[in-house]
Order: sequence, then structure tokens, then C-alpha cells
Amino acid sequence: MSAFIRIRDAVKTFGSPGKGARPGEVVRALDGVTLDVDRGEVVLVIGPSGSGKSTLLRAVNRLERLDSGEIWIGEDSVTARRADLRRIREDAGMVFQSFNLFAHLSILENVSLAPRLVRKTPAARARDEAAALLDRVGLSDKLDRLPRQLSGGQQQRAAIARALAMSPKALLFDEPTSALDPEMIKEVLDVMTGLADEGMTMMVVSHEMGFARAAADRVVFMDRGKIVEQGSPDRIFTEPKEERTRDFIRHIL
Repeated sequence: MSAFIRIRDAVKTFGSPGKGARPGEVVRALDGVTLDVDRGEVVLVIGPSGSGKSTLLRAVNRLERLDSGEIWIGEDSVTARRADLRRIREDAGMVFQSFNLFAHLSILENVSLAPRLVRKTPAARARDEAAALLDRVGLSDKLDRLPRQLSGGQQQRAAIARALAMSPKALLFDEPTSALDPEMIKEVLDVMTGLADEGMTMMVVSHEMGFARAAADRVVFMDRGKIVEQGSPDRIFTEPKEERTRDFIRHIL
């Protein structure tokens, strides 16, 4: 397999104010991160709060701009000065913790909107394709519902369908189940596992051990902006090599 997402020596700092920095403090959110994600691979990124997981994910589709380092998606440079952000974000769809659905639009309209506006897909075709995607994530009976009329798990599944509507080559999930009640988590993870089984390239920031064991090819543990350790889910969760990894695994288990 060839690497589809390539990250080289990624550095990102945040200074005061914001991002938890005290006055005059500079927080090194990413400290020389290098990582490859192969086509069709599912990489789970874990680590304590503030370890740089979400910053790394956001940097991959240029929601955060690196201070230094390089990122490629396929043959496209994410970090180039004149990077084609539209193409990058089409190739690497993002699913957020907070759903980010348009509250005034139906679920069908939410999913069909980007293809109509960005790709100029005819409205009827965009609606048909959106309906098929919503059926794929188990929401075929909710097409005309507004987001507020759905459960959190249903909203997140709609958000996944919206990301899929642009036919991405990879999906980035930033803690997709952390805002959900426990009973809603499984329905979202089932959709994600199905995508993994279909060969979707995925980077997932999450601490869901069930998903890790069922779908992840590799687990990456980050702390203080660095990759501390990486390996298969079974090895990382049962025989981590680094003491810092062992401490974290004991905490989350």
C-alpha cells in the first residue's frame, strides 16, 4: 500500500491568548510529528487532553495552519502557500464532535447542499444521492426531519452522510462519539466500522476501545505534541512499550 496522507515534521504552536496558554506562554501543540496513513488504512489517534490529537487532524485538511512541516493528501500539498483548499477538503472529509448541521435545513437538505453549491450537481440528482447516503447510514425514514428532531446519534450519522456526499478519498473523525449518550455511541461506531470494512482511509481521534479492536489497523498514542508510540490495537492496549503509554492505557481502561 502507498501512503495517502503524509505528515512530515509538523509543528504548530499556540500563544496567549487561547488554547489554554497562560499569559506569555507558548503551547507547542504539535512538536515535530511525522506520520503516514496508507490508502484504506484506519488509524486511531489517542492521547490525553491537550496532546495535539485534534490539532493534528485539523491540520490535515488545513483547518489549522502549521508553523513548519509539510502535509500531503495524495499528490496535493496541504501546506503549500497556494494549496487548493477546496480540493483538499473534498478529498479529506471531516466529521466533528458537534455535528455542525444547519439547524434550519432538513437532513436531506443538509446532505445535498455541498454537492449542489460546490460541485454544481443538479438539485434532483443531489437529492437522490443524498437520500441514498442517508439510507446507507440508517436514516431513510428521517429525510425531512430537522436536526433538532433527531437524537444525537442520528445527527452524527447524518453528519457522516454529509461528509460522504462529496465522495471523499479519506475521512477524518474528531471525537465523533464524545458528545453522545452511551446508547447512541454504538449506532455511530457501526457506521464507521462499515466504512472501514469498505476500505475507506480514516484518521479517527477517539478513545472507543471497541471500535479500535473492531476496525483500526493501527493505534497512535500522542502526548505533549509528539507521537510517543504506535502499533496494532492489540499490542498498544495489551503490551505498550512506553511507560507513558502504559499509564494512559491503565487510566482509560
